[in-house]
Amino acid sequence: MLTLAATWYVRLEYRQPLTKVRGANDLEREMKVSLMNGRRASAITFVAALACACSPVNRLTVAAARPPVYGNNSPLGSARPGAKMALSPRGSDWVDRTLASLTLRQKVGQLIMPWVGGEYAAVGSPEFEQVRKWVTDDEVGGVVISIGEPLSYAVKLNELQSHARIPLLVASDFENGPGFRMSGIYALPSLLPQGGGTAFPPVMAVGAARSPELAFQMGQITGTEARAVGVHLVFGPVLDVNANPLNPVINTRSFGESASLVSELADEFIKGARSTGVMTTAKHYPGHGDTDVNSHLALPTIRASRAHLDSVDLPPFRSAVTNGIDAIMTAHIAEVGTEGSDAAPATLSPLFMNDILRGEMGFRGLLITDAMTMGGIAKRYGATEPLIRAIEAGNDILLMPRSVPLAIETVLEAVKSGRLSESRIDASVRRLLTVKARAGLIDGRMVSVAAVDSIVNVPAHQKVADEVAARSITLGLDRQSLIPVSSGGKQRILSLTFALPTDLTAGTTFDPILENAFPGLRSMRVDSRTSSTELDKLRVAADSFDLVLVSVYVSPVEYVGSIAADTSFAAVINGLAAQAKPVIFIAFGSPYLVSAFPSVSTYLFAWGGAPVSQRAGAAALLGRTAIAGKLPVSIPPLLKFGDGLVRAVR
Repeated sequence: MLTLAATWYVRLEYRQPLTKVRGANDLEREMKVSLMNGRRASAITFVAALACACSPVNRLTVAAARPPVYGNNSPLGSARPGAKMALSPRGSDWVDRTLASLTLRQKVGQLIMPWVGGEYAAVGSPEFEQVRKWVTDDEVGGVVISIGEPLSYAVKLNELQSHARIPLLVASDFENGPGFRMSGIYALPSLLPQGGGTAFPPVMAVGAARSPELAFQMGQITGTEARAVGVHLVFGPVLDVNANPLNPVINTRSFGESASLVSELADEFIKGARSTGVMTTAKHYPGHGDTDVNSHLALPTIRASRAHLDSVDLPPFRSAVTNGIDAIMTAHIAEVGTEGSDAAPATLSPLFMNDILRGEMGFRGLLITDAMTMGGIAKRYGATEPLIRAIEAGNDILLMPRSVPLAIETVLEAVKSGRLSESRIDASVRRLLTVKARAGLIDGRMVSVAAVDSIVNVPAHQKVADEVAARSITLGLDRQSLIPVSSGGKQRILSLTFALPTDLTAGTTFDPILENAFPGLRSMRVDSRTSSTELDKLRVAADSFDLVLVSVYVSPVEYVGSIAADTSFAAVINGLAAQAKPVIFIAFGSPYLVSAFPSVSTYLFAWGGAPVSQRAGAAALLGRTAIAGKLPVSIPPLLKFGDGLVRAVR
């Protein structure tokens, strides 16, 4: 007898991983489920738990065949991050001996870093075996691990490391903390949180808080939790200066529009991370902040002159290089203002990768491409040619190629044909092995699974995330002095939430807090599917309320080409405000959307839609916490850089 109990889990994130469905008769059937929400691409993972009531005669025993296990099973060694840190004699000897032991094919394999999901995968299952083959057969140099929970990270990475002849360098997109990839997992239909790494607001919130100390602590917590689960290299911080309000892909992922502010806060994040032994990656060089095209979809063009780049986009990278940043990730953007109308993506540009970065700036660390499957490069050059050109330009690591075996064969053929020299491959492999030695991987590579729950997302870490969110709240405008909202009277409040249909958690933390303060509060949800008839009914209903709260959850999403307010919804809100209806606009995401609501008299910025930001927004609205944030960007024509009203605790 076989019974099936199923639980659905949802992970709200940027990446779009494969989703697995395991059922009684089809344990490894794949579903590619990719949804989009207001800030993130939503990947829904359905996990079926099988409960078997079987007699001893019918009991099934499955023994998975395992390949030979290689390598050092000792605990992860102590690290010495920083591209300017000299290796110990023992480390240098390990790099020399390891490089000399590799065949050409093994050297090329070291330059490949494929994407790996962070979800639980049983040894012997198809999804695990695919990755295991990359490690044992292709001998890739590392992996970038994505969506998952802390324990599944630690278990999976330990298992993969045990199969690697040369220790793997493990990276993850923790650009604004561990929660960027290890949080936001919920069970459906209850939306019960499944826990994860410490979830911070986007780094633009740190820009609004103007706090180098909080940037350092964010980096410190990120590094502590990363190392605890087996991640050695963080793909962050973002050093892009977000100078274009129409930027659909960077936006709140940037510290702000000021090069000096970005440099200062990013440097502190790097220092904080380095204090824990984790390595950091500055991205997206030479600067993705002044684009209006999403490079995941197409190739953005930068028309700025070299002088402009030197004054705005490049300073944060120069500062990071000066401070010994471990790695730099490239941007798939065409610098036509510097290289002309036929400029190749910067990733493939010897001028930017070699002459400027390594020559002028003196960068000696690891140079990593952005994902080689992104539209900004793949649509123009295909799947293989960019791999060769990226190495020719000076890149060391080919991130997320479409096919690992094909990538290896492509580079191998380029060496055999004479297009690439083996010495060029050796130079990149040496840099990678040097990073592995600095990460402590020559002493050990395993992490303690038992220790994860005493390190990751502990109360002290969550307290810092709450402080970042609270200090980031920014009151840009309040013509009618609506904030803080008085909870002593009997005013009727309508709370409107606008988000994409797949953003399941928008308002789910914010509204309950307000309902406790205002028992008569009414909540309504609006999205892109809301009809004009329904919007007309909303307009009529709003007349009976004393105050309307408009919470908008729209943030940069990987595979969406624009980030803008819904025009029909904006027209309704502007109409209400124009009739003197008190309206408070709260941006739980892109701050630039307020420009679509010029009639509204009060703008509050919370920067992100995660629960930590929803809590902070509600507390500030009610006067339970002070408001002192300053805009790290300008929002033409309404607000200037540095604007921000102050409100004391009521």
